[in-house]
Amino acid sequence: MPMTLSSALSSALARLSAPSVTMLLAALSCVWAAPALAATDAPLATAPAQAAGSARAVSYDGVVEAVRQTQIAAQVPGAVVELAVHAGDRVAAGQLLARIDARSADQGAAASAAQVQAARAGLAVAQGEFERQQQLHAKKYISAAALERAEGQLKAARAQVQAQSAQAGAARTGAGLHTVRAPYAGVVAEVPVQLGDMAMPGRPLLTLYDPSALRVTASVPQSAMAKLAGTNLGAAQVRIELPGVPADQQPQVTRVQLLPTVDSGTHTQQLRAELPAQFAHAVPGMFARLWLAAVPVDSKAADAPQAGVTVPLASVLRRGEMTGVYVPDAQGRPLLRQVRLGPVVGDRVEILSGVAPGEAVVLDPLAVGSAR
Repeated sequence: MPMTLSSALSSALARLSAPSVTMLLAALSCVWAAPALAATDAPLATAPAQAAGSARAVSYDGVVEAVRQTQIAAQVPGAVVELAVHAGDRVAAGQLLARIDARSADQGAAASAAQVQAARAGLAVAQGEFERQQQLHAKKYISAAALERAEGQLKAARAQVQAQSAQAGAARTGAGLHTVRAPYAGVVAEVPVQLGDMAMPGRPLLTLYDPSALRVTASVPQSAMAKLAGTNLGAAQVRIELPGVPADQQPQVTRVQLLPTVDSGTHTQQLRAELPAQFAHAVPGMFARLWLAAVPVDSKAADAPQAGVTVPLASVLRRGEMTGVYVPDAQGRPLLRQVRLGPVVGDRVEILSGVAPGEAVVLDPLAVGSAR
């Protein structure tokens, strides 16, 4: 019968002397313990979480808006006979978007053009008659009154040409309104009509926006803005958080605008933070969170938020949608703890929840995986 590994090892140990067996077991124990010793001989570098101070970040719910967004409505009545675009299409300036039945308008424009030709023919007749009357008057064959009548008819013919030309121009303009074109390059956000629908003046045919210029608008309480009255609120003090967008792809604020008026119903002011041009991870209507980096906090106020803490930015670990830091336990073992981040200030980031002041965090989260 074949000999098993354990029986072979037992047979080999039996042939060895007692001192030899002792030395072999000691050597094996050193080999098995080597990884554990290597993991514990190099402790992970940590740093304590520090209190954020009396000025801390606060956030307000906002929404992504397009700086330029237009509801393109019909200016004339008629049936929609062509829709050249769909929601989500990119269009160039002047591109055809829709067409409204213009047969009646085209016929009216053609009739006006014919009336212009008739008026010009009448003008030519009046001009010739006036010239003949001038010659006859010069030879004393007709009276001055007859010449004046011919001159009056000429002026009337000229006025008729001008009037008919104006009417023809208006008819052409009206016919052109049946063709809807893009006023600027952008993206079609919505097309609420179907082929055959009756377009009416003022009824939206589609919505167009410019994706190259977006902003986040939030309503900030008047009390919070009063605390910032003496500060220079700029792009560096405002941060935008877009849920679902990776942390390394969050937009940087390029410009901040605070509207000067306060809403009388909500007692809030609108704060607008512009996104970088051509930012590809946001569309109008998205939820966004707008952070103000340093709002003074009255710790005695009943609604005062809890004091936040800051940790080194390098200590934060991101895994997909989860953000966390490693916090050593009582035995020194690093445990991953999920946190909620606030604004970044220099090389530190505020922790809104998950870590208490004074707790140690591992400075290099990647070193935890290599040490295990």
